[in-house]
Amino acid sequence: MSDSAARPAFETQLGQSAARMEEVLQQALASDTALLSGAPERLLEAMRHGALGGGKRLRPFLVEESAALFGASAQAAAPVAAALECIHCYSLVHDDLPAMDDDDLRRGRPTVHRAFDEATAILAGDALLTLAFGLVAEASALPAEARLSLVQLLSREAGAAGMAGGQALDLAAETQTLSEAEIARMQAMKTGALLAFAAEAGPILAGAPEADRKVLRRYGEIIGLAFQLADDLLDETADAATLGKAVGKDQARGKKTLPALRGQDWTRGELSRLVAEAESLLAPYGERAETLRQTARFVAFRTR
Repeated sequence: MSDSAARPAFETQLGQSAARMEEVLQQALASDTALLSGAPERLLEAMRHGALGGGKRLRPFLVEESAALFGASAQAAAPVAAALECIHCYSLVHDDLPAMDDDDLRRGRPTVHRAFDEATAILAGDALLTLAFGLVAEASALPAEARLSLVQLLSREAGAAGMAGGQALDLAAETQTLSEAEIARMQAMKTGALLAFAAEAGPILAGAPEADRKVLRRYGEIIGLAFQLADDLLDETADAATLGKAVGKDQARGKKTLPALRGQDWTRGELSRLVAEAESLLAPYGERAETLRQTARFVAFRTR
């Protein structure tokens, strides 16, 4: 099947996964759950505003599909996928704050600090982050050893050595000029860390061998690199109505991106190279990995 023929089917599959994750998140964010019982309703509303009602849910999809590659069900993967999405959404809530990226629009809606207020947005992000670890701890269908490994890995990839550290480097880039290597490091941490976790989480929760964990982690790192390159390219070429968020932010703030340094033609060539590397990694898994191959193509060549 050609890419053009496969893409609509893949996007349908991604949309179905997103709909399932929306239901899982709605349940996780209900006020009568053990983890949220007694929480102030306004805070819960802000958490729901930040986590529900939009997005491709790519990270949960990657958890599901990397788990399915080794025979684990979407149901078994759901708590881990939801935890990862909570952390991703918390990062968006905080990134949008005036002290960070200062955005008014996210997924076509007012950002949490605009819909509520800055203090509530900070607390909503904090609460989504901490909820994530409770969701993994409560995943009783998974062996205790797997849950411990997932908590340890998620803590690293979301924290100072991963996403949060990458955001710190990104903020520093507003006042200093980064080399290409420094930009790549920053992007690998800020964007790539959670995507690497998503891909590695599947073999962990499925109980796959260490060798498979390494292959899927590298695949996730590649997806992270491709995602950020494509995102930066869209920031230069797309419009806010298409993306559902502001564009041209990096250029306005004086930040350098790899597309800005190397040009759009280089960027498109690098995206093709990354997809080829991802497909090579997945080759030993045969047709079972076709959805993950399609994921790499979708991430690299998306238009929104």
